[in-house]
Amino acid sequence: MDSTFRIDSSTPLNIAILLNSYRSRLLPAIRASYVRTIGAVAPAAKLTFFEPANKSEFPDPAAFDLIVIGGGNVDPRKSHEWILEVHAFINRLVTHYPLKKILGICWGHQTIARVFGGKVTQATHPEMGVSTVHLTEQGREFFPEAAALGSFRLQQHHRCEVVMAAPGFHQLAQGNQCLLNEANTILTFQGHPEKDAETARLRMHDSMRWFGFDSLDAKSWTRLQNMIDMEHDGEMDAASLEAYQDVIAYLLT
Repeated sequence: MDSTFRIDSSTPLNIAILLNSYRSRLLPAIRASYVRTIGAVAPAAKLTFFEPANKSEFPDPAAFDLIVIGGGNVDPRKSHEWILEVHAFINRLVTHYPLKKILGICWGHQTIARVFGGKVTQATHPEMGVSTVHLTEQGREFFPEAAALGSFRLQQHHRCEVVMAAPGFHQLAQGNQCLLNEANTILTFQGHPEKDAETARLRMHDSMRWFGFDSLDAKSWTRLQNMIDMEHDGEMDAASLEAYQDVIAYLLT
């Protein structure tokens, strides 16, 4: 991994996290998932959450080591006023703080692609639960711990996907599942390295809307629950600082 991509962790990290969802009963659980997964490897990190869909307030980049553009519960292809404000924030961020580290997750991954000229479409098949993400050659260099397997596993929960990366972004995983810009300052994941199974299970109510079955369909429900409960590298590597940092690559080096 290029050393210029690493965050100086000699002092406790300040991390700003944008939760791009309308008010939802799940937001406290999502915040708690970030706290658990990041706290497992950097207990002293300070996390500050922002909700641009509910309040037009954005972090001061100068006060943070890392800006996370997180998931959301609205179609990233929409152009609601608050979504355009997020776009404007990202553009200001890269213009005025070109060395600031940015992580995009799911909605953030798709939105960053859109902001910089990529293409986002409705996924042919929605994804929920743990799936395997296959690395490209560049991805193997970037994630040395995962290189032996050529893949890693992450929780997925999305109905849109990046079908064309933005100019200047390189695929670290096949199918635009993980992208890195040329400056080594913006890394994005389609999956959810921040999400543990406890939080993922809260999304099982989407099964009817996404897949056409509910808990009365015992076989399908059990299969979905097993997918969500599968061991995944965000959770698995949290027990090992070195491995977790390698899979996340960007959060806490």
